[in-house]
Amino acid sequence: MSDLSQIVKAYDVRGTVPDQWDERTAEALGAAFTQVLNASGEPGEAVLIAHDMRATGPGLAAAFAAGVRAEGRRVIELGLASTDMLYYASGALDLPGAMFTASHNPAQYNGIKMCRSGARPIGQDSGLADIRDRAQALLDRGERPAGEPQAPAQRRDLLADYAAHLRKLVDLSTIRPLKVVVDAGNGMGGHTVPTVLGDAALPALPLEIVPLYFELDGTFPNHEANPLDPKNLVDLQRAVVDHGADIGLAFDGDADRCFVVDERGEPVSPSAITALVAARELAKHPGSTVIHNLITSRAVPEIIREHGGEPVVARVGHSFIKAEMARTNAIFGGEHSAHYYFRDFWFADTGMLAAMHTLAALGEQSQPLSILASVFERYVASGEINSTVVDQAAKVAEVRAAYPEAEVDELDGLTLRFPDGAWFNLRASNTEPLLRLNVEGPTEERMISLRDEVLERVRR
Repeated sequence: MSDLSQIVKAYDVRGTVPDQWDERTAEALGAAFTQVLNASGEPGEAVLIAHDMRATGPGLAAAFAAGVRAEGRRVIELGLASTDMLYYASGALDLPGAMFTASHNPAQYNGIKMCRSGARPIGQDSGLADIRDRAQALLDRGERPAGEPQAPAQRRDLLADYAAHLRKLVDLSTIRPLKVVVDAGNGMGGHTVPTVLGDAALPALPLEIVPLYFELDGTFPNHEANPLDPKNLVDLQRAVVDHGADIGLAFDGDADRCFVVDERGEPVSPSAITALVAARELAKHPGSTVIHNLITSRAVPEIIREHGGEPVVARVGHSFIKAEMARTNAIFGGEHSAHYYFRDFWFADTGMLAAMHTLAALGEQSQPLSILASVFERYVASGEINSTVVDQAAKVAEVRAAYPEAEVDELDGLTLRFPDGAWFNLRASNTEPLLRLNVEGPTEERMISLRDEVLERVRR
């Protein structure tokens, strides 16, 4: 019997297959998802369903579709897709959707990212808890959805439409020639990049793409599809230098996140990319709001203001970012985890569009990426550091008490800011007994000193 509390997370469904969930569970979740849509009066008669390259994806997606159809809605199958391609379909067709992916998790995992029509997010506070409870009730009673399936599923291929839409948002046709190494990590970037950046049916771009691991393989034979882990960037960094490339791009498994390295093979922080894209969007839409989460560099709100924008800070997590973007009609949003959100993309996150903005910024001027990015890299960050802690709340309280002179912010965990500009955030994981620490300082010495001091308190 599946315990859905173990796999239904804050923003999505995620767990190992088949021991934590299986096709029977997927069917119950499909039925519950549709019940919630129907109960809330969600428009449209159909549900979009897509999956990534994991071997368990087609079976789980088909079972979910059976649950949807039994509850009275048709199904439109998109087949293989990136998560942002599912969001494109949801926005363009104004239909709810479900994407079967476990993003950067290892091969034995799979999951579901669900959205309402117009790519509106579903999280614990916006329907996911209700879906969990309804599906759990079905499983506990041993029931199958009772309705008769509706019309046969329709199959649509929207990859070319998705590519054409992105090309309308960022014009790469007039930039200088660039050599670009792309590491797809055997994930969905290998499916989408050739069409978006190289489709013969679209105008040719001055890009020479050097592909790494474009073969779709959910066992991830070369490295994990998680570009935030430095060990997974090594091949990309080496290839950029060996090929004399101008830039390197790394996508995660479902290609909704993009990480950037410069011509030296050095990582460019997601905070710098957030600031770079924000500056570009504010040039087109002066005075607009830009969202950033509280772990991005303090350079991000500084640069947003310098370019005439209004920075708004949000909690970490896509459902919080998307909600703030919708509330403020923000033009753009960025997170430290390399998720980037665009008003022109239904407030949804898309790694591909962020990559295209970065290519445009690089190609519209003559300097190398390392020089261009340095304008947006003002401070020194630690990156996220995890520590196993049994009593997280007690430890956070202990750390807070140690710094009475600091300015306190409790929007998301504990953030302490110091007069010299240094700060740290300490927050508990939603799913594991971990405390996550992020530190930034005006100099490397200050960052290291504060990082080590806080870690010593957390771990002792």
